[in-house]
Amino acid sequence: MIAKLTGRLDSSGAGHAVIDVGGVGYLVEASARTLDALGPTGGEVTIHTEMLVGEDFLRLLGFARAEERDWFRLLTSVQGVGAKVALAILSALEIGDLQRALASGDSAMIARANGVGPKLAQRITHELKDKAGALGGIAGSNPALSATSGPLGDAVTALTGLGFKPGEASAAVAAASEELGAGANLDALVRLALKKAAK
Repeated sequence: MIAKLTGRLDSSGAGHAVIDVGGVGYLVEASARTLDALGPTGGEVTIHTEMLVGEDFLRLLGFARAEERDWFRLLTSVQGVGAKVALAILSALEIGDLQRALASGDSAMIARANGVGPKLAQRITHELKDKAGALGGIAGSNPALSATSGPLGDAVTALTGLGFKPGEASAAVAAASEELGAGANLDALVRLALKKAAK
């Protein structure tokens, strides 16, 4: 929805914004990152929404990017992760960091979010480890890693072709790319990414 931001209410982790659409104000729950991305009060905003409908409630959630909304949906697919916890995770971690944490099994990083204990963080990591690569979380923070772009995308494809899960392949190629620099060729990327994925 394209609208005007008329106010915001922040709380720890996530918060709310009031969005004016044609003279009607909508209270939208959002992560801290989305609230920061919306800009100043009174400005025009584009926001991606998700409506939660329950027996006795309607809740509208807003996201600055469609990718964040996709991650929200993925997180809430885990038992025990409701909207509040998912927004807290998206407030605490950049999408690329979240994807890397899932790919490497780093539940401690996910447990940094408000309301996420060690057991829940482990469940999230376990259930989403294989699904995270499909959303291209690293590709979202580093477009060069998308499956259709240049040596980085080719390297991810090569690793997945060798049997690595998409999340593992993306994380390994991202680490190799950081170490080798922007001009690295496909052979060098694949060799180093294989070493990193095998650790």
